[in-house]
Amino acid sequence: MAEEEKNVPILSRLRPPPGAVRPKKRKGRGKGSGIGKTAGKGMKGQKARHPGDFGMLGFEGGQTPLYRRIPKRGFTNKFAKRVATFNVDDLAKKFDAGETVDLEALKSKGLLKRRVDIVKILGDGELDKALTVQVHAFSKSAKEKIEKAGGSVQVLGGAPEAAAEAPASAE
Repeated sequence: MAEEEKNVPILSRLRPPPGAVRPKKRKGRGKGSGIGKTAGKGMKGQKARHPGDFGMLGFEGGQTPLYRRIPKRGFTNKFAKRVATFNVDDLAKKFDAGETVDLEALKSKGLLKRRVDIVKILGDGELDKALTVQVHAFSKSAKEKIEKAGGSVQVLGGAPEAAAEAPASAE
């Protein structure tokens, strides 16, 4: 029983195989160490004198690197909302009459392929089917075309456009 317990791997008993862990090389500690005097850096030159990372990406031997020489243009707003837009024509091609168009339906039909914050329907094209469309925002023409075809429009919360288009309550 005791021998079987020794063969069972337990985290407290795990050890590297013999010879796998070697002591650290102590560079520059005299001739007797085998790697003294120049500490494996050779004789003269930039790499012998400076400890810098000459293998780093973009290093050009001390010359100003290309990524610093070329002009910087533009700006990327990391807080920008990702908006996916679809035309009513796209909905007419992919959906049958009476279907509900929401985020899950757009994904399952292959229209929505990446993560987005807002889905907006635009009014390009024609729609001849009654669809129930539930997304974050609509253009005026898209809203009119969907309702004219006998469908309904439902604005999802969380979109800045939805809050701006909501009518003010009468007091």
